[in-house]
Amino acid sequence: MTDVELRHLAALAAVAEEGSFGRAATRLGYTQSTVSQQIAALERAVGGLVFDRPGGPKPVRLTPLGSVILGHGRELLARAEALAHAVDRFQAGEGRIEIGTFQSVSNAILPPLVRRLRDEHPGCDIRLSEDEPDQPRIGDLDLLFYDGRIDGDAEHLKLLDDPYLLVAGVGTFPDGPVSPARLDGVPLVAWPLTCDQPRMEQAIARSGARPQIVFRSAVNDTLLSMVRAGMGSAVLPWLAIRGADVASDDRLRIHELRPAVPPREIYLHWQAGRTQSPLTTRAIEIATEVATALAPPPPTA
Repeated sequence: MTDVELRHLAALAAVAEEGSFGRAATRLGYTQSTVSQQIAALERAVGGLVFDRPGGPKPVRLTPLGSVILGHGRELLARAEALAHAVDRFQAGEGRIEIGTFQSVSNAILPPLVRRLRDEHPGCDIRLSEDEPDQPRIGDLDLLFYDGRIDGDAEHLKLLDDPYLLVAGVGTFPDGPVSPARLDGVPLVAWPLTCDQPRMEQAIARSGARPQIVFRSAVNDTLLSMVRAGMGSAVLPWLAIRGADVASDDRLRIHELRPAVPPREIYLHWQAGRTQSPLTTRAIEIATEVATALAPPPPTA
């Protein structure tokens, strides 16, 4: 039975339904001799005749053995057709993609990325997970956004530099840029010491400033609410500020830090050596385009 092939079963079904080898050949796009050869190969594989051949104008008829094989063969042919359909959908970009992300990317880059993927591939299955661990891993993810390069066997693409800016209540600082040294002793609300936050705080410390961290939260809206409440100012990356639409809030002011603190770097990662699906390849292209369009404006003179 290991010699039975799907093409043999397709020929069996066509002959049984058409009643003749000639009509089956026309339906399948083969010559009649090719169909005869496939039926003969099937009969050799199963060890018996699958058709009674009365000759003349009478239609061929399935033998009892042929009926058994056709019953199971139709199931196999249906599964093969479903497999072919699934592969076609996968190649067309309608498979599944799992993306790891973090807060700023979720607000600024993911919405247009998801919208465009769904517009282009309505049948695709997009799974998102948001986390900001100290030691991120690709695991089973197809793509992972992270503010920095990750360890392990992963390839990466830098999407953009995300500069740090100072968000303060109106009148807390004079209009215009603020030197990081001015933050010495100033109350700040800040992210927890994960991801790029320690590096940013160390850069401020190198300027000679020791801000007073009065509150930490991983939620951007919470930090901005505390700034509005007068609890302190916040040093946040541009993507976080843009995603919260701080510029439209007349209770807050955005100040450049000058000299600038080294920006946060946003990377997209995927497993090294893994063959990417068409959907993943397209997601990388769209993420690159979105990040390019999101590039922050240059510092003011």
